[in-house]
Amino acid sequence: MNPADSSATFSTTASKKLCVGLTGGIGCGKSTVADLFNKLGAGIIDTDVLAHHLTQSDGIAIPTIRSTFGNDYINNDGALNRDKMRELIFSDITEKKRLEMILHPLILEQVKAQILQLHTSPYIIVIVPLLPESPAFQQLIQRTLVVDCNEETQTNRVISRSSMSKPEINNIIAQQTPRPERLRMADDIIHNDSDMDNLVTQAATLHKRYLNTN
Repeated sequence: MNPADSSATFSTTASKKLCVGLTGGIGCGKSTVADLFNKLGAGIIDTDVLAHHLTQSDGIAIPTIRSTFGNDYINNDGALNRDKMRELIFSDITEKKRLEMILHPLILEQVKAQILQLHTSPYIIVIVPLLPESPAFQQLIQRTLVVDCNEETQTNRVISRSSMSKPEINNIIAQQTPRPERLRMADDIIHNDSDMDNLVTQAATLHKRYLNTN
């Protein structure tokens, strides 16, 4: 199949399938919400998982990352040194953009391929943390779902699951799309400041809506 035929196949298939872009700040609970939709039968595509595969040992992004950033950012096993890279990109916006220019096109192509593979799913949830800043990914979706919580909750959740300090987390939050802007772009919002039962109820309500959208 030549590239033009492949593009036409993707366009035709994607136009018949509801794709929801799921986004939210660090610690808002995107993965938890996506898991709820997965249990309800939705197809799930996680761009963070794709990025991890691209930057694992001998991942296809590693040679370009090595030549762009140097050997110091690659571990002895050939995988990306994630801690060192995170420290760099959240202290220098230019370096962050350089990494995104390497990874985003590769992730985009894999998302398109997975959308085709999930053609039997009733609808598809695509988890894109940087969706507000990514026009190319916005073109793949029909609705934007924002998982939201206050910044104190965000910070506490990240501290409980990682070794990052509060200043590091605050720096990441400051560099992400501001909360009010995320909420303005939302077609749907899940509020994740309460308990799991409340989260399940919200996901079930949206699930019914998405089933009726196709």
